[in-house]
Amino acid sequence: MRVLIISQETKLAQSIYRHLVHENYICKIVYNVEDGKHMIGNFNFECILLDISISKDDGLNFLQEARKSKKKEGIIVLSGKKTTDEAIHSLKLGADDYMAEPLHLGELSARIEAVIKRKYLNNDTEIRFKDMAVNTLSRKVTIGNNKIGLTKAEYDILLLLLINSGRVISKEEIAERLTGQTDIYLYNFDILYTHIKNLKKKLSLLGQYIKTIYGIGYCIME
Repeated sequence: MRVLIISQETKLAQSIYRHLVHENYICKIVYNVEDGKHMIGNFNFECILLDISISKDDGLNFLQEARKSKKKEGIIVLSGKKTTDEAIHSLKLGADDYMAEPLHLGELSARIEAVIKRKYLNNDTEIRFKDMAVNTLSRKVTIGNNKIGLTKAEYDILLLLLINSGRVISKEEIAERLTGQTDIYLYNFDILYTHIKNLKKKLSLLGQYIKTIYGIGYCIME
């Protein structure tokens, strides 16, 4: 899962970054709202952490614009000082959650997970596609009564495709989700092709629903 951190507080942003990377999130940091707009305009994230401590007006304008653009990302507003009015205003503008400093990183992780679950999994821990079930807590994949053994890379690709069902995911984005970088795939996507080939084979008949969009990437659709 990809998380964008928007904060002018370098120490705070880097502390959150280290914690979330340890929790297996792919994270990006930007230090101003304009760079945040560029990032969400060009890349996809499951959750945005929006720190309004330094520039409240810019942060809330960003929040309002993001919601008007119909972007699906979950947005958690972070603030240096908790006030009821600010929390209510943020939520009314479209924030999915609100947290005030001092932040407890474990609680932040739990709230990110809860937001993603609400936005993409309908508050469930299981994703279903035809007769396949994917449990996002246990990372267990079953087709009918049969457990399917997937590698970490295969599972991550499958989960990414399922939560974006019907949308084409570029090869570059899949590569970054798997490794945190695209450099090792820059001139040769053979590793990714092998992962996709093996995933399709393990899914048997359901593998046919993973579509290759030549020159672009992959999607899963009925």
